[in-house]
Amino acid sequence: MKVQPFDPRWTAIAAGWLNEEENWKWLQFGSNTKKLDPLTFRLMTQSPEHDFHLYFNELQNQPIGLVSFSDIDQTAKTARMWFVLGDKKYANQGYTKQAVNACLRYAFFDLGLQSVHARTVHDNEASVEILENNRFNYIGRRRQCQPLNGELRDQLLYDLVSAEFVENDVRKYQSVFRVAKKHHTKRIPTSVIT
Repeated sequence: MKVQPFDPRWTAIAAGWLNEEENWKWLQFGSNTKKLDPLTFRLMTQSPEHDFHLYFNELQNQPIGLVSFSDIDQTAKTARMWFVLGDKKYANQGYTKQAVNACLRYAFFDLGLQSVHARTVHDNEASVEILENNRFNYIGRRRQCQPLNGELRDQLLYDLVSAEFVENDVRKYQSVFRVAKKHHTKRIPTSVIT
């Protein structure tokens, strides 16, 4: 799996994903905006308040999904994350989870953000799982605020701060180093090698 900054040549494909009901029903783009036409989406990709990334499976030269940071606030060092798996044949294979993780690394280390938040609805079990598997913390809910299938649903609110993300990375690397140390072979001292 690879993640790349948004390339405008994929605008039509990404806008197409965002116009599919299976995707846009979970998203909110502002008051009464359900779908994004390609021009509006293109304008979003050029705004400093948004940062889009495409992700690809290792065998395809065409993106399979999109991860975005919106409402980027460089003063407060915050942003809202959202994501869409565009090509559903790659569902349940971990691509979106990996892409979200890679984009979080970018947000915290390259953009210098301190906090990333996300929101979803309880019914969107895949998004809840992706957020929780990437160490997002459930912080509350906004009640009856997201239209879905003719009803107003509660939004589940999540956040992740930089220190928690880094702490998780440190634990992963310590685990890898412990395994490596356990299977460590003896090295010849460099003074012996001439």
